[in-house]
Amino acid sequence: MVTQADVLQLQKALAAGAVVIDVREPFEFASGHVPGAVSMPMHLVPLKLDELPKERNLYVICAAGNRSWQVAHFLGERGISVVNVNGGTMAWHAAGLPIETGSSTHTVVSEGAHS
Repeated sequence: MVTQADVLQLQKALAAGAVVIDVREPFEFASGHVPGAVSMPMHLVPLKLDELPKERNLYVICAAGNRSWQVAHFLGERGISVVNVNGGTMAWHAAGLPIETGSSTHTVVSEGAHS
């Protein structure tokens, strides 16, 4: 079973330092995304598993919640603590929460990777 969160729960989690990956295509991400989100298109997730934090919840978002649920399910089966964001970026925007535009320079780094 995939853990779910709404956009207000995501907002609180982000304020506490949560990591969120946006699994939409780069053009979708550039048109508007949750501030601080990391762009990681759905098809690249299996290739980037080593870049994902394993020691805390990882939030996954897309446009409406379908792609992110699939990715969350995939990651959960691999032992990663993951939360799907219900309603996705559309719900985030509809709630009047801030949106960033443009490409991301953010990277995902596991806490254990720092020396």
